[in-house]
Amino acid sequence: MRVCYKFTFDNGRKIEHCVSTDEEEREAPAERAEWTQLSHCKCSNCPLQESKVSHCPAALDMQSVVETFQSEPAFQKVNVVVSASERTYEKRTGLEEGLRSLMGLVMATSECPILKELRPMAIHHMPFATSEEFILRSVSIYLMQQYFVMRDGEPPDWELKNLVERNRRLQLVNQALWQRIHSACEADANLKALLSFFSLASSVSFSLETQLQKLRKTFEAGEFKPV
Repeated sequence: MRVCYKFTFDNGRKIEHCVSTDEEEREAPAERAEWTQLSHCKCSNCPLQESKVSHCPAALDMQSVVETFQSEPAFQKVNVVVSASERTYEKRTGLEEGLRSLMGLVMATSECPILKELRPMAIHHMPFATSEEFILRSVSIYLMQQYFVMRDGEPPDWELKNLVERNRRLQLVNQALWQRIHSACEADANLKALLSFFSLASSVSFSLETQLQKLRKTFEAGEFKPV
C-alpha cells in the first residue's frame, strides 16, 4: 500500500511525501545525514550492533521528512490531503498535526526492530487520529493479534500487559529519535510534531487504564439490555 501526504500552504506552495508499507518499495536516501548514524543518540534499548549496522533504520526513513520540513514553523495552517488506494482524507489544520500523522506512518513502516511492531498500525493507517481513536486502534489491533496467538495454541495476553511494555519500549525509541533530529532542525515543526506523537503513544504506556475507562462509557451506551 502506498499513502501520499500532500501539504498545501496558504501561499500556494505544495509539498508531497509518499510512504509505502511494502518493504520492497522502500529506498534509502542517496546521501545519509550524519545524525542517522547508529551511534548518534542511539536508543538505550536498541538491539542493533554498530559493527554490523552503520545507520539507524528509523532515522534513515525519517531523513527525507525531516530535511523537507526542517525550516518550517509549526504554527502554519495548511490543507493536507492524504491519499491511499481505498480512500482520501482531507483536513485544514496546523502543520504540526499533519506532520505528526505523517511521521507516525513513517515510523510504523520502519525496519527498526522495535518500531516494526507497529506495522499493523501502518497497514491500517488513520490520518489525524484523536487520542481516543489512537487508543481504540492500538488496543483493537493488539487484541486481534492475541486472538490469532490463541488460535495457534499459545497463551494470549488479554490483560494487555505486553501492550503496555511494548509502548514503554517505543517511548525510549521516540525520545532518542527526538534527540537525533534536534540538531537538524532550524524551526520547530518537526520537533513539535514528534512531541505530539510521543504524547499519543505515552497514553498507552502511562494511562492506559484511564483511557480504557473513558472508552468503556462509549461501549456501554450501546449495550443490549433485555426487557
